[in-house]
Amino acid sequence: MGFMDSQVLVALSLSLLGGLSTSIGALFVVINQAPNLKMLGLLQGFAAGLMLSISFFDLAHNAINSIGFLKGNIWFFAGVFFFAIVTNFIPEPELSPISDGKSKKNNGDEGGKDILKKHRRQVLFSGIITAIGISLHNFPEGMAVFLGSMKGLRVGLNLAFAIALHNIPEGIAVALPVYFATQSKWKAFKLASLSGLAEPLGVIIVAYLFPSSLSPEILDGLLGSVGGVMAFLTLHEMLPLAFDYAGQKQAVKAVFFGMAFMSVSLYFLEVSLPADMSL
Repeated sequence: MGFMDSQVLVALSLSLLGGLSTSIGALFVVINQAPNLKMLGLLQGFAAGLMLSISFFDLAHNAINSIGFLKGNIWFFAGVFFFAIVTNFIPEPELSPISDGKSKKNNGDEGGKDILKKHRRQVLFSGIITAIGISLHNFPEGMAVFLGSMKGLRVGLNLAFAIALHNIPEGIAVALPVYFATQSKWKAFKLASLSGLAEPLGVIIVAYLFPSSLSPEILDGLLGSVGGVMAFLTLHEMLPLAFDYAGQKQAVKAVFFGMAFMSVSLYFLEVSLPADMSL
């Protein structure tokens, strides 16, 4: 067990590095003065791109690869459907349109503030869901770091580095909407850091539950449906916000930039994984 323990420790510290980089992303948000709406929109777009890339190229892709096209799709759309129902029960905050119209005429900034009030809950919600989505996504990454570092320190280090890199924008994606909605830097930082800590948690759970009781097929399916949830959420919550704040053209560019960024980091993640152990 001694050997196993030292390995768990190595994997834990590596995955902590990965997880902490989510906090680094959050720090960027916290250090900056209150971001302007345009910037919020672009960053929401960028975050939406990250999420879509994870959903389609990572989670759904892996589910389809491991349990087949049909089953993978069924799980994915089950996630979509499930979440579509859930969002129906989340009340949309409403504001009287009259004050909105007036203040827009008097003072552009006031109009912006009204929009913000209306969106605050939606923004906060998108931040919290991003945090949940990213935690679920970080979870198997933690497992990967653990399994990788069992293969050798170099592999584990590479993995941790690749994961750390792409956790920074994930941290931004969580912290930004939360900070914007709550105006509390501490809350933003806390939530982003928590979603990063799912990574070492993944390590601990794998280390002590291996071999796990959950059948791999169900696990892959569940990850696929997490992809569905994330995709639905991104298109339902984050994209409209990005459009509102940054304008459609700019927001769409930001989305694809985010997707490309995530794909590159997922690629590096894959390249640094040993051949016989894929995520």
